[in-house]
Amino acid sequence: MTNSLSIIDTQKISAYGDLPCLVHHIRGRVRFRIYRLKDDSDYAANLKEFLLAQPKINGVRVNRVAASIAINYSYTSSSLTEIASNLTKLIQQAKTTNLKVGNAQPTKNKTSELENWSSLTLPVFTTIVSWLSNQSALVWLRPLALASLFTVTFPILKRASQSLWSDRKLNIDCLDLLAVGLSYGQGKLVTPALVITLHELGDVIRDRTARSTETQTADLLDAIGHFAWVLREGKPVQIKSDRVEVGETVIVYPGGQISVDGEVLKGLATIDQQQLTGESMPIVADVGTMVYASTLVRSGQIYIRADRVGKQTRAAASMELLQNAPVHDTRMANYASQLADKLIFPSLVLATVVLGITKEPARAASILTLDFVTGIRVSMPTAFLGALNHNTRHGILVRSGRTIEQLAEIDTVVFDKTGTLTQGQLTVVGIQTIPGRMSAQQVLTLAAAAEQRITHPVAEAITNYAKSQNINIPGRQQWNYEVGLGIRATVEDKEILVGSDRFLVQEGISLECLETKAFPLRHTCDLERKSASSEWLSLIYVACDGKLQGVIQYADPLRPESPALIKSLQASGREIHLLTGDNQQRAKIVAEELNIPLDRVHAQAFPEQKAAIVRDLKLAGKTVAFVGDGLNDSVALAYADVSVSFANGSDIAREIADVVLMNNDLASLLQALNIASETKNLIEQNTILVVAPNLMALGLASSVGLNPLIATAVHNGSAIAAGLNSLRPLVKHQLEEQNYWSVQ
Repeated sequence: MTNSLSIIDTQKISAYGDLPCLVHHIRGRVRFRIYRLKDDSDYAANLKEFLLAQPKINGVRVNRVAASIAINYSYTSSSLTEIASNLTKLIQQAKTTNLKVGNAQPTKNKTSELENWSSLTLPVFTTIVSWLSNQSALVWLRPLALASLFTVTFPILKRASQSLWSDRKLNIDCLDLLAVGLSYGQGKLVTPALVITLHELGDVIRDRTARSTETQTADLLDAIGHFAWVLREGKPVQIKSDRVEVGETVIVYPGGQISVDGEVLKGLATIDQQQLTGESMPIVADVGTMVYASTLVRSGQIYIRADRVGKQTRAAASMELLQNAPVHDTRMANYASQLADKLIFPSLVLATVVLGITKEPARAASILTLDFVTGIRVSMPTAFLGALNHNTRHGILVRSGRTIEQLAEIDTVVFDKTGTLTQGQLTVVGIQTIPGRMSAQQVLTLAAAAEQRITHPVAEAITNYAKSQNINIPGRQQWNYEVGLGIRATVEDKEILVGSDRFLVQEGISLECLETKAFPLRHTCDLERKSASSEWLSLIYVACDGKLQGVIQYADPLRPESPALIKSLQASGREIHLLTGDNQQRAKIVAEELNIPLDRVHAQAFPEQKAAIVRDLKLAGKTVAFVGDGLNDSVALAYADVSVSFANGSDIAREIADVVLMNNDLASLLQALNIASETKNLIEQNTILVVAPNLMALGLASSVGLNPLIATAVHNGSAIAAGLNSLRPLVKHQLEEQNYWSVQ
C-alpha cells in the first residue's frame, strides 16, 4: 500500500496508557489513539502545545472523548511509516517535557474585585474626616471635609440633574441631594457623608452579586469541527468545515467529528450522538442513514453526502436559537429603586409642608433622610451575597442575585434524562450464565479480554467493570472488530465472540437455551433495581469455542440521588417534567422508575423542540427550571427561567447555566432551592426591619419633630440591623462548620 496504512496493519501497535496507537494515516495527516487523553486534561493540553512547537507540524486536534489526537504535518521526503515512527517518538518525548498550561483569568478577577471595593475609599474617608472636623482641636480639617463631601456628592448631583432634565422625573437621588443640601445649610457634614457611604456600600454589594448579561456561547466551528475531509477529484482534501459545499462527499475517519448533516453513501460506523441528542447509546450508521454535524464517529469510516452545511446544520440552528434567546438582565432586581419611585413625591411634599409650617430645615432634612430605601439598598444585596456564598460553600455556583430570586419562585422543574437523571455512562448491571458452563467471573474475564482497548461505550463498560472487580484481564491474540455486530478474538487459545444476538446467530451459535427461564440471573454487582422490567436492560452475548456462555446486561443507570430528589420536589408541590432526545420507550421506563407522570414525559426531542416545550410551560404561567448537561440542552437552558447544569457538563451548558452543580451531585439542586426560599424569607424580614422604625420616625418627624441625628440613627440603625440580619444565615452555617470540625 503506497499512500496509506490500513487500520488492520496498525493494530499491531499496542497502546497502553500514554503509548500511541496509530489509527489512520494519509499523506499530510495522521491520527493516533492515546488512552491517557481521556482521563488527563493536563497531559492533553501539554501534548498539544508540545507538538505545535515542533517544526513542520501545522495543526493538532485532540479529541478526548475518542482518546485520539490528529496531527497535520508538512513532511515530504520521508515514507509514511518513517513519519509515523518519528511522530510516535515525539509523543513519547512530550511525557518528559514540562509545559505550563492555563491562563491568568483568576488574577484579573481578583483585580476587578479590588477595584469594586476601592469605590468605598473616598466615602469612608469623607465620613471619618467630617466626624473629626467636628472636634474643636481638629476644626482645621473642615475645608478638607467640605471638599471631600462635595466630591462624593457630585455623582448624586449628576444623576439627579440627568433625571430632572433628561428623564423629566424625580428619583431617589433628588431626595438624597436635597437632604445633603439642607445638612450643608446647617453646617452638618457627618450625616450626609454617612448616608452616601451606605448608599455606595449597597451599590458595591449589588455589583458583586451581578453577572455579565452577555451570554458566552461556543463557536459554531467548535460544535461541528474545524475541518472536514472532502473527496475532490477522487482524492481526500482537508478544508475548513464551513467551506464544504452542498452535495460534496465528506469522509469521516475513526475518532473524527462529523461536520455536515447528510446521508451515508458508503461505509459502516458507530456514531456517538450524545452531544446532539443526549442519547447515550450509539447508533450504527450504514448506507442510507442520516447523520448530523457535531456527532462523533467512534469506530468505522463513512462517506457522507453533504445535505446541510455550516449554518444550515442542525447543530448550527441550535446555536442560532441560543444566540437569539431572550437574555434577562441578570443584575439583581433593584427593589429599593422601585420602592423609592413610589415614595419620592409623597416624601418631598411632606418635607415641603413641614418646612413651610415649622420653618425648621432640620425637620425637613429628617423627613428626606427617612426614605425607607437605604436600609433595603444595603440589606437586600447583602442577603443575596450571603446566599451566594452559602451556595458556594456547598459546591453550588449561583451566578447572580437574580437567579436566587427566580429559584425561590420555581414551581416547575424540567429534567433532561441522559447524564442528568441517569449517569450518562453505560454500566454493567448483571450477568446471566448457562448452568454447567462458565461462571459469571469467567464470562466477564473473557469478554473484557476481547473488548479491551475498543472505543465503543459497551466495550468500555465491560472492561471498566472488570477492572472494578479486580479481575486480571488476559491479553488477546488475533482479533477482528465488526462494526454494528461485535468482536471476534483469540484469548488464551480460545475463540471468543462478544456481540449482538444477530452476530452470534450469524456465526452459527445456538441461542435456544435463552428461550427458557431455566437459568437464574446472577448479579455480579451491588446495583439493584426496583423495576424488574427486562426492557430497561440491554444485552451483549458472550460465546467461547462455538458455545454460548452467558449474557452481560448493561444499562445507563439512574444517578443514586435521582429518586430521592424527584420525590422531595414532588412533595414540595413542584411539577416535574422529563424532556429527552432518547426514544419514547426508554424515557417511559425512566419515568416509571421515578414516578413521573407519563403525560409529563417528552421524548425524541431535538434541541429546538426542547426549547419550544420550555417556552410553552412558561406561557402557561409556570416558573421553569431546566436541568441539563449537554450541547443538545443548551437552547432549553437559555429559555428557562433558571438553567442548571453540572461541572462535568459540556462547556456551553456550563457557560449558559445560572446554576452549576460543581460537585456533580444532582441532590444539590434541592439545597439551592431551599437556600433561595430562606433568602426570600430573609428579605421579607429585612423589609419589616427597615420600614417599621422609619415609618414610626417619619410620623414623629412630621408631628412633634425629630432631631436629624436621631432620624439618622434610626435610618442608619435600621439599615445596619437589616444588613446584619442578612448575614445571619451565613454566620450560622460557618459556626456549624467550625463546631463540626472541632468535634472531629
